Amino acid sequence: MSGFLVGHATHPDWKAALALAAMQLDAQRERHDASGAGPLTLGFAYFTDHYAAFAEALLAALRERWPGVAWVGSVGVGVCAGGVEYFDEPALVLMLAALPAGRFEVFSGARKLQRIEPYSALVHADPATPDLAELIVEMSDRTTSGYLFGGLASSRGAAVHIADGVWQGGLSGVAFTEDVALVSRVTQGCQPVGPTREVTACERNIIVELDGQPALPSLLADLGLPALDDPRQALPRLRATLVGVTGSASASMAPAGAAAMQSRHRAFGDDVRVRHLIGLDPGRRAVAVAELLQPGMRVAFCQRDVAAARRDLVRICSEIRDELDSADGPARRILGALYVSCAGRGGPHFGGPSAELKIVQYALGEVPLAGFFAGGEIAHQHLYGYTGVLTVFTGQA
Repeated sequence: MSGFLVGHATHPDWKAALALAAMQLDAQRERHDASGAGPLTLGFAYFTDHYAAFAEALLAALRERWPGVAWVGSVGVGVCAGGVEYFDEPALVLMLAALPAGRFEVFSGARKLQRIEPYSALVHADPATPDLAELIVEMSDRTTSGYLFGGLASSRGAAVHIADGVWQGGLSGVAFTEDVALVSRVTQGCQPVGPTREVTACERNIIVELDGQPALPSLLADLGLPALDDPRQALPRLRATLVGVTGSASASMAPAGAAAMQSRHRAFGDDVRVRHLIGLDPGRRAVAVAELLQPGMRVAFCQRDVAAARRDLVRICSEIRDELDSADGPARRILGALYVSCAGRGGPHFGGPSAELKIVQYALGEVPLAGFFAGGEIAHQHLYGYTGVLTVFTGQA
């Protein structure tokens, strides 16, 4: 497997943006054809919500310009390519890949997987879909590895996603066979402000007790707030507080190793889902979280942290490169990459224009990369928030 090409552009007119991106792809096409990489068969299309109303026409234009290419993608409030981010402006990113026939299959609610044995899958989804978390788990169960990656469409208008058609609602994407070599990592953007605690009593999404003690006093203690008597002091801290949730006491809330657990710079592992704190119940001394809970789950109150997010992003890029360098058998290289980040991250969160993608580009090198800023990120069989999911396609060096 080889051959990934990427083009991107911003323009008020989607047709002009497509033409500019296509010029970049055409410039790379000659070298691609000379390499003997094979025909281009799969395309990834990410476009900002300025173009959402034109998604049908955009897909038709993509099919006309690149016949025989299957297309998947999504709308986002931002899109990215290489070391560039486009936020709050009309833009699109296209990536073309030469994958051999029979190694991938596009799926949607109207088109089920039938031709291949799926090993992993790129998934896009409408965030308004009922029972979305359950659908993601069901999709994971249909793959041999159980590994999904992708994100939820984000838009101030229609939350459309593409899978050889334009869809609203449900899931769509592309599944890959085991022959398509991938390496994927999740990076978290939050840092715990207190210890990890066990949920010992709960009702649906309401935490009643943590470690056998009322949940609200535990939250206030972690935030250094003596009480709720002064709302002007408490509310800003509470609004900035999130909750890291993991399935059981056996799962880790931090990277492996005792030193990592004790470090004041510790970060969440990728088994932790960050959720919003959505309410307080002073009468019951309870807190409400945007997650259905069960006794035995582990939680840690947390806040977004730019320095921790930057360190963790560098970490996952280093892990990917180390895995390629240390893999058994022939040396591998990155052919192309997909990056799905939270709409609340990006350059503005990391301190400057395109800052997040510049970190990725510096760590991975000049590899073809496309992606978007999502309303929720998908990895493994979970739905995340405030994370980035970086997936690279690899081949022999």
